[in-house]
Amino acid sequence: MKNTLKSVMLLFAVTFFGFVNAQNITGKSTKIAVDGTSPMHDWTMTSSSANFSGTINGNAITNVKFNMPVKNLKSTKGKMMDNKAYDALKADKAPNISFTATSLSVGKGNLAGKLTIAGVTKDVSFPVNVVKNGASYNITGTENLKLSDFGMERPGFMGIKNR
Repeated sequence: MKNTLKSVMLLFAVTFFGFVNAQNITGKSTKIAVDGTSPMHDWTMTSSSANFSGTINGNAITNVKFNMPVKNLKSTKGKMMDNKAYDALKADKAPNISFTATSLSVGKGNLAGKLTIAGVTKDVSFPVNVVKNGASYNITGTENLKLSDFGMERPGFMGIKNR
């Protein structure tokens, strides 16, 4: 991890049946990737387990809620890398990454809401694309975040930290 949590990519495939206004929906599949750099190498952590919910209201999803346990993120670099990331993300004290927003419109736009990482909540806005395909919605978005904005320190390896 460098000074920034390089990118947080969120992909939700939300499937529901029926097209009634104000219908509650929940995520059927999710894919989350967190990319970063350590003193030793670049890395990616992924998770396919998170919770997403909202309410279909016309051409928008309202009352958007996303929640993912930090320890659902796993890297290809092994447990040592996972544990360093969990320490940086303060997983023991703040076990979830969450996001809430009032409304999310179909199409391309910016999504504004509250993102909580490592127990710190910040207002964020990032570009998203919402594609409706029959009874499903695919929501994609990417954002670069500074670790320091969420009270996190860069993890090191054997005393070495990126500058």
